[in-house]
Amino acid sequence: MTRQIASVIGGKNEPTGSPYTSTNPARPSEAVAAVPLADAPTFARACRDAAEAQKEWSRVPAPVRGRVIASVGRLVEANTEALARLVTEEIGKPYAEALGEVREIVDTCDFFLGEGRRLYGQTVPSEMPDKNLFTFRVPVGVAAVITAGNFPVAVPSWYLVPALLCGNAVVWKPAEYAAASAHALYRLFAAAGLPDGVLNIVFADGAATYEGLELALSEGTVQKVGFTGSSAVGRSVGELCGRHLQSPCLELGGKNPMVVMPDAELDLAVEGALFSGFGTAGQRCTSLGTVIVHRDVHDAFVRAYVQAVQAAKIGDPNGDVLYGPLLDRKFAERYEEYLTWIEPHHTVLPGPTGRMEGEGLYYHPVIVDGVRPDDRLFLEETFGPIVGVTTFDTIDEAIALANRPGYGLSSSIYTTDPKAAFRFREGVSAGMVSVNNSTSGAEAHLPFGGNGKSGNGSRQSGVWVLDQFTRWQAMNWDYSGRLQKAQMDVADITPDLAFRL
Repeated sequence: MTRQIASVIGGKNEPTGSPYTSTNPARPSEAVAAVPLADAPTFARACRDAAEAQKEWSRVPAPVRGRVIASVGRLVEANTEALARLVTEEIGKPYAEALGEVREIVDTCDFFLGEGRRLYGQTVPSEMPDKNLFTFRVPVGVAAVITAGNFPVAVPSWYLVPALLCGNAVVWKPAEYAAASAHALYRLFAAAGLPDGVLNIVFADGAATYEGLELALSEGTVQKVGFTGSSAVGRSVGELCGRHLQSPCLELGGKNPMVVMPDAELDLAVEGALFSGFGTAGQRCTSLGTVIVHRDVHDAFVRAYVQAVQAAKIGDPNGDVLYGPLLDRKFAERYEEYLTWIEPHHTVLPGPTGRMEGEGLYYHPVIVDGVRPDDRLFLEETFGPIVGVTTFDTIDEAIALANRPGYGLSSSIYTTDPKAAFRFREGVSAGMVSVNNSTSGAEAHLPFGGNGKSGNGSRQSGVWVLDQFTRWQAMNWDYSGRLQKAQMDVADITPDLAFRL
């Protein structure tokens, strides 16, 4: 039976809207959930309701809010299998990967539950007597969070957990093609005891979300925007926020490079390239875009890479497979466009391209050798199971190639030479660098985020994300009984600067 779900605003279902059905990409004729998509005024109303609820939530002591986050973690942990199965059913992510995604929510909650007791400010010495200076972290207010569906529950938790912990209210707009997974996660948060209106979930398409966000920003009911998605849409969101003097948290796409040095352990590099290039069918923002391999080991690497891809299983995501179907029909259509970027000077391996036979949205893995720095396949993100390969001669050339597309999310280098590793780390533009590891794989206590086309320098995860969901407030307390003017009423001790031994 198809699940019937709806947006939830202020604790109440919103049953009206344009009908939408999320489907199982492994069996596209199979409906997973039916959901009405809200319009722009409904999104704006959710932000107004959140603004009212946030006033009381911010008064809840931070350690108590931390205990709520702890409860979310325990609830997610207790429902791991059910949530992972739903993710697999709705977006086609292999079940083993879906279990890892759910684990990431638990890890995030475990990390942040303690931050409720560590939202530290500082006591700062004053330049004048009988005066104290302080700093405090204060919540921003309402966060509008818009997330993609390739990680339908883990990535939202990177926003929801710290935002709520810091005393904000949230209006969350998940990807509609992952509506059932998102709704399930919302229910787990609600079961942890969040007051009505502190967390709201609104299902809407892109146009209505943008218009609703514009209304909310104009009304002053949103003080932070978090967006995970494509660089093109992220640019539009950033422009909208800029008009309202807001700095959004933008986590966008990537064209993530992997450099293979001549001294690399090739088997390890191939293993990393297989997982990061084709895991989740290449539909991660951290998926491998181009392997930049030293000319001396190019042929050996490509042979081993092709063999690994040929040996990998692709199919039913409930089985032991490298990857399952693409997320949704729109991603399949877009991926077929990327395949048209293959040019005559490219060598396509290991064999067929395009859609596999059968019902599901399954596509052949593609390695494109011989990509050049001016090719679209080299310069632009290709969201799907396709990886480019090119060659280099010097480490400086490899770094220049890694930076050329203008993205800056994740990167990787395989080498046994520490000098090469640190030279790469210093020169690459990516916000995240892996040495002898793949471009994919984030831990909950490290900063996650990119630069350039991959984002605006904002970071998620770890203590660094607290700067997204709090504002620093400075306070001075003068108990001298008189007006002391900074930089003016300051004692002056005169040194003898002409003194010499």
